[in-house]
Amino acid sequence: MSFISLKNVTKRYRNGGVVIEAARNMTFDIEKGELAVIVGPSGSGKTTVLNILGGMDNCDSGSVSVDGNEIQFYTRKQLVDYRRHDVGFIFQFYNLIPNLTARENVELAEQITSDCIKAEEILEKVGLGDRLDNFPAQLSGGEQQRVSIARALSKKPKLLLCDEPTGALDYTTGKMILKLLQDTCRADNMTVIIVTHNSALTAMADKVIKVKSGETVSIVKNENPKSIEEIEW
Repeated sequence: MSFISLKNVTKRYRNGGVVIEAARNMTFDIEKGELAVIVGPSGSGKTTVLNILGGMDNCDSGSVSVDGNEIQFYTRKQLVDYRRHDVGFIFQFYNLIPNLTARENVELAEQITSDCIKAEEILEKVGLGDRLDNFPAQLSGGEQQRVSIARALSKKPKLLLCDEPTGALDYTTGKMILKLLQDTCRADNMTVIIVTHNSALTAMADKVIKVKSGETVSIVKNENPKSIEEIEW
């Protein structure tokens, strides 16, 4: 059985009398330790699927299996535990607490799960060992995103979900962040899913899932993924 398996996942949103089908019979598998890129234009359903995988939303029909558990049947409490212990989230705009230092932002993870990597250790790993006591406003965009990544990694998640993680960054800083994600996937055998509209990033993936209008268009296994240094866009 695959580590992640979506089968015929459909999600509809209602806005007044209008029904929007954000995902329609979406189906794909991702193996443990794979770096998968879900690519598609705005409105294609890629963030909807990421939210469903992260336990932040539920599907209307279909099945969502993560590590052998069908999370679409989880209770509210089970979903809280799932998000708390099994999933790390990295967002486009960092979501750091502005009046907490880099160290304190990462230490937030210790309040929701007991088995955490120490903030100093994980910040050192992402190259911020000398910025522990700086506030977000004192950090560059790339440094803030690295704090966000450190916070997500500190709780040792089974699954790392990244929603346009370089969307707010310049080219050089974006490549640095993607290298960190790729290296983490390889070194820790962590399953990493990156959602993006940038098709150039598909070259770094073990698996490329293309989506459009809420549907899976193609699934391609990349036998020779490139390092991020080799990719230009």
